[in-house]
Amino acid sequence: MFRRRPILGFTLVELLVMIGIISVLIAILLPALSAARESAKTIKCLSNLRQLATAAQIYCNTFNGSYPIAYYDSGTASYAWDFTTERGPGGAAILPGLLWLGKADTRIQQCTSFEGSSNSTSDPYTGYNYNTSYIGHGQFELVPKPIKQSQVRHSSTCALFGDGEYGAGADKYMRSPFPSTSDANLVGRHAGTQGFRHRGRTNVAFCDGHAETRGERFTATSDPTPIAPGTGFLSVDNATYDPIK
Repeated sequence: MFRRRPILGFTLVELLVMIGIISVLIAILLPALSAARESAKTIKCLSNLRQLATAAQIYCNTFNGSYPIAYYDSGTASYAWDFTTERGPGGAAILPGLLWLGKADTRIQQCTSFEGSSNSTSDPYTGYNYNTSYIGHGQFELVPKPIKQSQVRHSSTCALFGDGEYGAGADKYMRSPFPSTSDANLVGRHAGTQGFRHRGRTNVAFCDGHAETRGERFTATSDPTPIAPGTGFLSVDNATYDPIK
């Protein structure tokens, strides 16, 4: 007598149950995976900022304890802490900035969580800014010369580099919320804010070389222009920017 072989496989009901279970698991795991990715980006950003702080230490050791100037123009070239533009008959050449003493890895100066635009088509770096109000100063500041390490009294609480960002995109000159002696003539303080882009938090490197994530965002400023959503200052006053406070 012929015996029929059993049919192997899943019934429609079993398949629907399996699909339902998989959907529930995906719904549970996706937020966790997203959080893990964002945590990895935050850790990478903190590492970049520590390397910026290390480069600043090396620069100070090389130049008699002085931090690099934030920016100046010689006529034939525009110098900035992050990159230099040399102008010649053949066009402009983009080179590593003053901080890097001629050598740099561009990836260090790119925050993986920053999705905005750069300052210009010739600017290869986005994501970080340098304390210009109190440390780097610059050619058109009331105090153009940068300070020395010896002038920093509280290195563990004075911001050096951070997640620069404002409404129009990249921001590489960190500004305090209220005027300093150096930039009392500045118009546009809203353009020197920090981006709170790491799940509502921002990363900062300090003068002593350590970097940390901060969650409290301050919006008070002497600038009449409103600051952009998701951006802000590191303290309610200038304390986090001022090296002697």
